[in-house]
Amino acid sequence: MKRDEMLREANKYIEENRDKVKDGYYRLKYHIMPPIGWLNDPNGFVQFKGEYHLFYQFHPFSAESGLKYWGHYKSKDLIDWEELPVALAPTKCYESHGCYSGSAVDNDGEFTLLYTGNVKNDGVRSAYQILASSEDGIEFKKEDDPVIKEQPEGYTAHFRDPKVWKEGDYWYMVIGAQTIEEEGRVLLYRSKDLKSWEYINIIGGSNYNGFGYFGYMWECPDLFSLKGKDVLIFLPQGLEAKGDLYNNIYQAGYVIGNLDYNSGEYSYGEFIELDRGFDFYATQTTLDDKGRRLLIGWMGLPEEDHKYIEREEGWIHSMTIPRVLDLKNNKLIQKPIEELKELRKNHISYNDIILNNEEMNFVEVEGDVVELLVHFEEWNASSFGLKVRRSEDAKEETLIEYDSVGEKLILSRERSGRGGKGIRRVLLEDINKLKLQIFIDRSSIEIFVNEGVEVFSARIYPDKESKGISFFAKSGKVKLKKVEKWDLD
Repeated sequence: MKRDEMLREANKYIEENRDKVKDGYYRLKYHIMPPIGWLNDPNGFVQFKGEYHLFYQFHPFSAESGLKYWGHYKSKDLIDWEELPVALAPTKCYESHGCYSGSAVDNDGEFTLLYTGNVKNDGVRSAYQILASSEDGIEFKKEDDPVIKEQPEGYTAHFRDPKVWKEGDYWYMVIGAQTIEEEGRVLLYRSKDLKSWEYINIIGGSNYNGFGYFGYMWECPDLFSLKGKDVLIFLPQGLEAKGDLYNNIYQAGYVIGNLDYNSGEYSYGEFIELDRGFDFYATQTTLDDKGRRLLIGWMGLPEEDHKYIEREEGWIHSMTIPRVLDLKNNKLIQKPIEELKELRKNHISYNDIILNNEEMNFVEVEGDVVELLVHFEEWNASSFGLKVRRSEDAKEETLIEYDSVGEKLILSRERSGRGGKGIRRVLLEDINKLKLQIFIDRSSIEIFVNEGVEVFSARIYPDKESKGISFFAKSGKVKLKKVEKWDLD
């Protein structure tokens, strides 16, 4: 099928079927979702001619994983997103089994994509790196031939997800890879023109450069500079859980170091998980004209899709809210973008409430599309926190609790309704305050802890009537310094 026919078929199917999903209760109100069908990795996150663009892995024809296209949104403010026609369809022989993940750049006014074409013949995989460009940012023309036709010697065809940026006179690319011994790697390339690429070096990997075994594949790498350091985000697959760490099927995290652009040698420290919740993967960042390093992630995970109840409504998965990255004490800090404040309405506030071994509700502090700011201090309680999306009979609730004895913040969705269960924890040592900024949106929750030192992201599926919010302290007191709640429009 020719390019125009495949794109026309996809866009026609979306238009004919979007009304079937638009009224589903679990549709989110201020997050990016597919208009219908399947969404996964964010791709091509970039600001071009004053507008933000975000592409995404997209199978429009069902809520099951299938042949991947690229869906496309754009926005002037990261809040109001305009749905654009499907950008890429797998029309070429070198992408016959899907247009896989990649990135976008502004090449002197030409909107340029670089992504992986996936091919499977008789069970044998091949991977190709493909260039496509556009004058209007809507219709993209692909190069006749891949710009990288094969992986380096010693690697399997798990060779994908190019992330491209410019430094000095060169374009650089990091790409995820796997050795024939099944060890994950990130490789560095460079180019003068985005078409002819030179392999430079391995910049990180499992059982490489003293790092020890760390998974059989490193996906979706992203390297950028922040406050004089070079940060490498990547997604290692194949890690075993270690206490509170690495509890999801695959991980998303980063290392901080320094890259020598001439040699391609990258020295870095320990791996730190980006998000402590249940549903977070396949991040991508961009630098905007305000100088902000922005991050968006897939609020989902591969191979756990049976837990995503919105599939019953004819769609599946969403993105996180956009986050601003900062670097403090050799750690990435994530904060929600300031633009989200424009969504606030119906402000409610309470101050200086003492909870003494009790549970308390506040008038009008409830809802299923809300933002909360909650500030605890001066505690001797063994634990304290709040319960959101709570039913009147208390059989449903999502628990956010600080265990002051173990010094751990806990997110439990054991009673969150339908969907996945489980508990996630993170250590918060030597704190004298706990400030939580919480975004709830029908079937999602994102919790920013102490100005973004830690973040939890999760999908939850309570009943539509479960909108209660309560606060509690166990075996002692805690001061609820401030509670603020807004409905989000």
